[in-house]
Amino acid sequence: MVNTSSSRRAITVRKASSPTERSLVSSGYANLEQVREALATSRKNGTSLVQVLQDITGVAMPPEVMRQYKKQQLFELKVIYGVDCLDPELNRFPTDQIGELIKTILPIDTCRTYQAIPISLHRNSDPPYLLVAMVDPDNLQAVDNLTKTLRSHSLSFKRMVITQEDYQRLINPFLEEQVAAATTQQPAAMGAIDLDDDLEAIGGLEDAEGDQEVDLVDAVKGAEDAPIIALVNKILAKALQDGISDIHIEPQEEALRVRFRKDGVLQQAFEPLPKRIIPAVVSRFKILADLDIAERRAPQDGRIRKIFQGRRIDFRVNTLPSRWGEKVVLRILDNSSTQLGLDKLITDPESLEIVRDMTKRPFGLILVTGPTGSGKTTTLYSALAECNSPGVNISTAEDPIEYTLPGLTQVQVIRDKGMDFSSILRAFLRQDPDVILVGETRDKETAKTAIEAALTGHLVLTTLHTNDAASAVARLSEMDVEPFMVSASLLGVIAQRLMRRVCSECRVPYNPNPEELARFGLSASKDISLTFYKANKLSAEQIQVAKASGQPICSKCGGVGYRGRCGVYEIMRITERLQTLITEGAPTERIKEAAVEDGMKTLLAYSLKLVQDGHTTLEEVERVTFTDTGLEAELKAKRKSSLTCRVCGAEAQQEWLECPYCMTPRFED
Repeated sequence: MVNTSSSRRAITVRKASSPTERSLVSSGYANLEQVREALATSRKNGTSLVQVLQDITGVAMPPEVMRQYKKQQLFELKVIYGVDCLDPELNRFPTDQIGELIKTILPIDTCRTYQAIPISLHRNSDPPYLLVAMVDPDNLQAVDNLTKTLRSHSLSFKRMVITQEDYQRLINPFLEEQVAAATTQQPAAMGAIDLDDDLEAIGGLEDAEGDQEVDLVDAVKGAEDAPIIALVNKILAKALQDGISDIHIEPQEEALRVRFRKDGVLQQAFEPLPKRIIPAVVSRFKILADLDIAERRAPQDGRIRKIFQGRRIDFRVNTLPSRWGEKVVLRILDNSSTQLGLDKLITDPESLEIVRDMTKRPFGLILVTGPTGSGKTTTLYSALAECNSPGVNISTAEDPIEYTLPGLTQVQVIRDKGMDFSSILRAFLRQDPDVILVGETRDKETAKTAIEAALTGHLVLTTLHTNDAASAVARLSEMDVEPFMVSASLLGVIAQRLMRRVCSECRVPYNPNPEELARFGLSASKDISLTFYKANKLSAEQIQVAKASGQPICSKCGGVGYRGRCGVYEIMRITERLQTLITEGAPTERIKEAAVEDGMKTLLAYSLKLVQDGHTTLEEVERVTFTDTGLEAELKAKRKSSLTCRVCGAEAQQEWLECPYCMTPRFED
């Protein structure tokens, strides 16, 4: 009998055009479509193919597949360039040796420009030469300039080829060292600037006003820049290098604090900066964002655009007057690093199918709810990406426009010109749209217009700020939307959160005790056999000590214990039963109860499934989804039902081995 799955895999492997594709497909780790998508994304963004593949598949690449892929990749590079390959895992070179060569012979800026890194110096050879690993050894400009640079040291150079991933792994510590050194040295140079109270008189600020399109890497290298300009550029570059989502510039009583938000958690970015530079730094950010630097008593919104490593990055800027000065918060909008697609966000197959079914409906209203920074816009655009086709007219009203998708009509809200969400939405209705996205529904007029559009043959997607899916109905009622209009138009509500993904390289397996499981509503008898993980996290001080002493820390997460984030979803599809309850004005608790009875998986249930699948930890569940009162009540109800005798119905206060009333062995769910 023929093994059909093996036959299909063999056919698929034969269809793969390159050895790399064949190697990855034959391993069974990914299919051909996923590999080709990953290759295209990796080439376009200059990111690691392994990382892109892991993001697409949602599974860490097994070590044996990684090794097989690496071996094939090095073989291809050797054939292409005709030079030996460098595999840092097999050919280890001391980090101190590489660092000394960078300091004395081949500067870090040259290494970064030509994607090269010095490996070893051979003075006793004839002639003496420097061994240099290059991502592209055939780059003639790089070869010519490296030859000139080394000639001044009476050296020739020998080339080796290195993969993009290995090059980045080797060079990153030295790039971080450069940025950190430049930042810590910055305050010492501040004395060159006269920081008086007249912020507009600070030298050097006005001259750089037109640099919104300047590459940040080049800006950071500009030693001739005024210290304040250089400091701000280094803050932006460091944030982009570390994959930060938000930058917080916070004036304090005695210093200026800079914090970064990474994977949803704030962390100290640098040592506190001198208090005297607060006005100059804030003014620099306001100038870049085209804000009024003379206005210090009212909040302002603006935008900064920069180029970093070939990517165009937008920063959404907000200033807020505070006791010790204006606080500046920048949200980084980098859609080049975001993978759109509902299947890349929603891991639960049943939930994914429900959302896709809602987006295929010809008309109706879909609400996405959650706090700021929970990924609502990414979910909306992933839904739009699946609706997008030449036969569908899609229009969006946003503030700001965060993603760019071909084929969409995207409109920016400009309130000063009278273009708010409701006025743009009314204009859309005269443009024959099929699908409409409204960035945010926060007022009565926008809500009513969106619902009227949903009732008149359009599919409308928008966001609300609520704690869970059922609360969206009450939120619309607060906007004076009639219940019968909500029940007639609403297709479903998607509530979501983001929680950190535990690092797959250094996570620690452990067995929680029955009390800990019971606290999360899990049954010790059923769930104790599952493998749970804890994050192997170090404090900021421990990470600094480890780096200073040369102690090994996880190369993937840097000792934080988490890398990346995963979505938690609560999807409430509107059934006839829910329509009746909404029309009757039922309370939120009753609507949620009915939705759960109809099969809705709550935020807590979804997050616990992520824990059981090894994506995150119970600690993250407690931090992100266990704080809601409604979820705690849900747990109490779940624990109560799990301690009910299956024969006589008696309730116990703890998990006894037998019912104390009828002596039935073991309490069961």
